[in-house]
Amino acid sequence: MKIYFQVAGVLPIFDSAVCLVIQPSYLIFMLKNLNCMFYSSLEILDFVESLYELLGGSVSVTAIGHVSHTKKNWEHGRLFSLQDQIDHKMDFIQHELKNIDAPILLVGHSIGAYISMEMFRRSPEKVIYYVGLYPFLALNSESRKQTTIGKISASPILCAALSSIVAFLGLLPRWASGFIVSNSLGKSWSSTAVEALCSHLLKYHTIRNVLYMAMTEFTRLSEPLDWVFMREKRSQIAFLFGIDDHWGPLQMLEEISKQAPDVALSIEREGHSHAFCCTEVGSLWVAQHVANLIKNQISSAD
Repeated sequence: MKIYFQVAGVLPIFDSAVCLVIQPSYLIFMLKNLNCMFYSSLEILDFVESLYELLGGSVSVTAIGHVSHTKKNWEHGRLFSLQDQIDHKMDFIQHELKNIDAPILLVGHSIGAYISMEMFRRSPEKVIYYVGLYPFLALNSESRKQTTIGKISASPILCAALSSIVAFLGLLPRWASGFIVSNSLGKSWSSTAVEALCSHLLKYHTIRNVLYMAMTEFTRLSEPLDWVFMREKRSQIAFLFGIDDHWGPLQMLEEISKQAPDVALSIEREGHSHAFCCTEVGSLWVAQHVANLIKNQISSAD
């Protein structure tokens, strides 16, 4: 298994979303951006490793992530929108995979599901399968958390203040920041996830980019989905929803079933949260689900 980290385009491949290479195909996994739950590339290692094993160990793993959602401020404070991040992922396909004659499988988590769907729309000749995990595809007017995040992300003053507070926590000794995280939002998280948050994400430039991207997400996701495309590619699309997930509510599942009735839809009922990749048990369960989908899709295509 190979895991490459691209820091804002400096290295040839990664930062917080992931690409899994399944011979003879490419499987690209797009993570959620860092808003709210502060996921990073390191936090999905349990998921990636589990999926690698479940697919028989014949997978090369690459990771593509969000520009400037990184430990180092490689972009010197520049802010990147959702569209910038989509273009960044498309650049990877167009440049890093241009000489690789292999079909692509896309797997996206949360906003990564939206990004992956956009990549699918822009490269339908290369992509053979898409999976959206706990997908954030449209705004949820009933979510107070989304309303609050939308208000904060729309205010430069609040964004600067929140980013400064988070950056201050990042200046604390690692044991202190780890203690705070483990006893607050990371109570059930794996040690890998806690370490990732403390070492990579408690940075001013990272949180400013998280909030800026969130602002542009809320604008973009107020637009209707491309249901025509989803119906056309229905046999190549699958979604996994959670029971109580305000980012990917069951209302969206119902809407997909109405607009594109032949799309494969599943509901996770094991009690894992939207932040499944931050726990070992959640990572394993979702990895098993994705592995089964991939195996079934490949076998049906043979």
